[in-house]
Amino acid sequence: MFKKDIKNEVINNNLNREIYGKLLLDIRWLDFRKRILERDKNMCVVCQSKTNLQIHHKQYHFSELSRTYKKPWEYNARYLITLCKKCHDKGHAKYKVPVKYIK
Repeated sequence: MFKKDIKNEVINNNLNREIYGKLLLDIRWLDFRKRILERDKNMCVVCQSKTNLQIHHKQYHFSELSRTYKKPWEYNARYLITLCKKCHDKGHAKYKVPVKYIK
């Protein structure tokens, strides 16, 4: 990969994080997030902690037609789980979230 390509990739990743961060403030995500937390009894499915809970997407879905990822609330609930921040960070450090490409 050339230096220019790496720089563009960093810029795109930062932009995507900023956009994604805004989506997590959307009322549709907040409502969906609440449902996932309730389903998982408001605790981490790994360690049963009840603090610093986050919702983890088991996979991301990318539309090849629109060249966009699904919005966080557009997933089937089976692709999301409740994790505490510690377990969530450990999981992301160990594994890359797979991307399913949809035609």
